[in-house]
Amino acid sequence: MERDDVPCDDDSEFDSPRTIHTIVSSLHAYGHTVHLVEATDELPRWFLTHAVDLVFNIAEGTHGEHRESQVPAILESLNIPYTGSHSITLALALDKAKTKQILASEGIPTPPWQVFFTPTAPLHKRLEFPLIVKPNREGSSKGIWRESVVGREASLRRQLERIVERYRQEALVEEFIDGRELTVGVIGEEALPILELDFSPCRASGEFFYSWRMKEFQGDASMGLAPALHCPARLDAATSVRVQGIALRAHRALGCADFSRTDIRLRADGTPFVLEVNPLPGLSPLDSNFPVMTAAAGLSHEALIQRIVELAMARYAQDACSHVRERGGTVRPQEPSTSNALAVSRSAP
Repeated sequence: MERDDVPCDDDSEFDSPRTIHTIVSSLHAYGHTVHLVEATDELPRWFLTHAVDLVFNIAEGTHGEHRESQVPAILESLNIPYTGSHSITLALALDKAKTKQILASEGIPTPPWQVFFTPTAPLHKRLEFPLIVKPNREGSSKGIWRESVVGREASLRRQLERIVERYRQEALVEEFIDGRELTVGVIGEEALPILELDFSPCRASGEFFYSWRMKEFQGDASMGLAPALHCPARLDAATSVRVQGIALRAHRALGCADFSRTDIRLRADGTPFVLEVNPLPGLSPLDSNFPVMTAAAGLSHEALIQRIVELAMARYAQDACSHVRERGGTVRPQEPSTSNALAVSRSAP
């Protein structure tokens, strides 16, 4: 039974042991020496006593408003290279309202929104029902249920109260875009084939968008949570290019590095609205969306993991070259294919 003070989705962000094992196996396949490092209070001490070439960061952090940025911030302070986006990007992306402010400032379409710090705050007259209510600072669709899409004031207030009380944070309310659900991965500076999630097989369960139950139990037909996945998406060429372009713009606007995944709703008139940008997407080959897109692009899971490593190592090598040039020296950058020691940083529930 769920305790009142602990949401049933409390540990949804953490990777399973199976996912971690798969990533480690993929790293071993390319000749890397791997150490598993838990993202706990002892993590700084571990890195002060162990030398590694690179950290493959999959840590969600343990607590706080900007928890995903905790491990990268520690690594930055110790001058240790790691995969993926920097601490500032991870902190910004976990805050949905801040992300939307950046998107809007860059002219990237995102649904109109309002932040509620209390359940009784007045609804801005510019917002029109239906609306969707979300915790402002959660990932993995935590706090998003079938009832989160509301069509009237009374339902809105119930969901606002539920979010503020249960998650002890402000709620983000945005207009619900009726249209196709798409997600677009970016690796390096290349947009991957678009993944379309068709929820029409899930109507019996009432889960017609990416709720927490949909993410947690995706593929379970007995629960009505088995959407049809289409990758590439069923879009014409011009629309695909437009959607991929929006994902690339969002990736760059947030300052993402190496890889990211952008969730988009495509309205009937062809306008793609960015919902969220995830600079730390799941990498499970069994139940994560990002590997579905990389597989459609012809990358095996092993090749995907190695590609992330190579992107990160090349990025740090380029930074080192820039520093040398600033001091008047010369250097020929190389892209290492293997590391002598590579740590996988993670978090346990």
